[in-house]
Amino acid sequence: MKVEEIRDLINFIAQSPLDEVNIETDEFKINVKRNSGVPTYEKTAYVQPQVQVQPQAQVQPQVQVQSQVNTETPITPVANVSNNAGANAGNYITVKSPMIGTFYRSSKPDSPLFVNVGDEIKVGQTLCIIEAMKLFNEVEAEIAGRIVKILVDNASPVEYDQPLFLVEPV
Repeated sequence: MKVEEIRDLINFIAQSPLDEVNIETDEFKINVKRNSGVPTYEKTAYVQPQVQVQPQAQVQPQVQVQSQVNTETPITPVANVSNNAGANAGNYITVKSPMIGTFYRSSKPDSPLFVNVGDEIKVGQTLCIIEAMKLFNEVEAEIAGRIVKILVDNASPVEYDQPLFLVEPV
């Protein structure tokens, strides 16, 4: 099951009255629970699902997804895009990290970089990879434009919602 499918499942549960869903196949097991209370540390918090992989007896991975979902806030399945209000930014759009993990500019160390400063990008084009718990998640462009600045060094850890790129829309 792909990360996008897991996120779609979490979004479905967030919009439905269900508090828990269990899915089990020969290859994996997913358990998604919603906490009906609002987290005490913040009323409107973005929550990133935690994925745990545990091997089963027959060398089949067991995936357990646990998430506290606040239905007032969205879980964004792709990179977050927002207008940057900084004085230097002008009309640039900031592409933000959709999760906590390690930022990679290419799929392999000897592969060409996905994008460079000055590159024209299209909607759906892969900008980078965020690796989290041995899962490699492609961050795709949600807008067409030109890469103005890359804000993170290759192989650096990134936080959820951390700015990754500045894009000048076309």
